[in-house]
Amino acid sequence: MSQTDITMPAQGAPSTANEAYDPAIALGFFKAVGTPEDVAPGTTFFVENEKGSRLLFKRDKMYLLLEGEVSLMAGSRPIGRVGKGEIFGEMASLTHSPRSATALAKSRCRVIALDDREFETALTRNPGFALMLLTVLIGRLREANTQLLDKGALAQDKTWQDAYVFDRKLVAELVKAFEHEAPKFYDAKKPIMQEGQVGLFMYVVLKGSVVIFLAGTPVEKVGPGGVFGELALIEQQPRAASAVALSDCELLAISRTALLELIKTKPAFGKSLLAAVADRGRFMVSRLR
Repeated sequence: MSQTDITMPAQGAPSTANEAYDPAIALGFFKAVGTPEDVAPGTTFFVENEKGSRLLFKRDKMYLLLEGEVSLMAGSRPIGRVGKGEIFGEMASLTHSPRSATALAKSRCRVIALDDREFETALTRNPGFALMLLTVLIGRLREANTQLLDKGALAQDKTWQDAYVFDRKLVAELVKAFEHEAPKFYDAKKPIMQEGQVGLFMYVVLKGSVVIFLAGTPVEKVGPGGVFGELALIEQQPRAASAVALSDCELLAISRTALLELIKTKPAFGKSLLAAVADRGRFMVSRLR
């Protein structure tokens, strides 16, 4: 399964991510806001290491391929292809990070492209797409984690990453929405969640910082505005990782019911959560290389 900013679902063996993806839902989502356009053979959709810029009016886009075939390249090496009904370019569009591959039209193509603003508009009309996309991204992340553990790569590479952070305005809105719910407080070095447990809440860090552990190895630091614990709620599977308070912490706890309601009613939340999961996935996949 391809693990770069290229395609969903990627070509290869069946996986949780592939099973979660529904081309019909994707088509309805993209058509709600975007317009189909024809693309000539040999056209470059985006280039490896390219980064969009809102200031220069060059916003990152994600694409749904309606007809044709798109070739994916890393350097001069082919790494995959995109076929009819598949999405590509979503990772960079969600996280505003550099492209990890080059995408070329191998044949005459027909696509629908959405930039980040159009994506958020489409979420207001079809919030169920966010849940599907989250499930796909989480499936990819779990697969990357499994490969890292199988190869012993976590023990060899001690690199941490700082978690993706929600916009301050969005965090303030969440705090207000849950003002009748008491925040949770944890002293430094206290466990917050344990790998293998049933997940009842996801958490937004309001104060302090938290370290995420995978098989006992620290992989991520989550500071104010960061989130963790969402994977178990969305997939309704046991926790994939453990979390320990690095310092004294104040956390906003969100139940699965509240999480699903936020995805349905607050597109900015759904988009930010997608970005957080996508960013985590990109980092873990980078460790495989």
